[in-house]
Amino acid sequence: MSVKNQLSALIFDVDGTLADTESVHLQAFNHAFAQAGVAWRWDEENYLKLLAVSGGKERIMHYWREVDEKFVATEDKIKFINHIHALKTKAYEDLMQSGVLPLRSGILRIIREAQAKNWVLAIATTTTPANIDVLLRPHLGANWKQVFRFIGDAETAPFKKPNPQVYLQVLDAIALEPTQCLAFEDSYNGLTAALSAGIPTLITPTAFTAGQDFSGAVEVVSGLGEFGQALPQRIRPESHDTIDVVDLPVLQFWHQRYINQFF
Repeated sequence: MSVKNQLSALIFDVDGTLADTESVHLQAFNHAFAQAGVAWRWDEENYLKLLAVSGGKERIMHYWREVDEKFVATEDKIKFINHIHALKTKAYEDLMQSGVLPLRSGILRIIREAQAKNWVLAIATTTTPANIDVLLRPHLGANWKQVFRFIGDAETAPFKKPNPQVYLQVLDAIALEPTQCLAFEDSYNGLTAALSAGIPTLITPTAFTAGQDFSGAVEVVSGLGEFGQALPQRIRPESHDTIDVVDLPVLQFWHQRYINQFF
């Protein structure tokens, strides 16, 4: 196997991938709307559709255009959107701090396994640094940033997924080939962004993203799993074999199979 195709880096999306955060984000948006004095309230059906738009500010603007056909993105309206989003970020932090949100099954395990093998770890997300911190600090400690070689987020990458900007930033920072990496995503937009950067991608969908098109993914699986718990479910129709957990050897096998097929 060529070194340039040998898996040695894991790149994680955050919302929906590291933890099932979208229900908390939905609560935070509605709290912010009430605080800002706008008569908007998103239910799960609305939010499911709005998740096709990456980025909180972009999502608010998209919705405003939907409910007001005369909407024009004036300076005042953009300032108001920024204000709503700031309220939403604060509401999200408050909700997260009121109780630790668990990471998805197997996430902490796979991070520890990769650390033990000296693999590179990175983050590629469209969410804010504050949102990442409030999620990961309880699980990885105050120095959680040291776990990751590079953290690409809403501040480093203004172009949101499906634009590949954040993944290209990660590749540049970690100085590895795309084929040496595996991205972890939960959505079509995230998959598109990673694939556009040339990075093989594993999908672990959530209830909000389960119906999306994941063509081109290395594999689609319900979660990474934990020993002694329910087995991860392979979601693709052609995937008939079962696995106990998704660990580093499984990731290496799937990654190499993908490389052999497409590169």
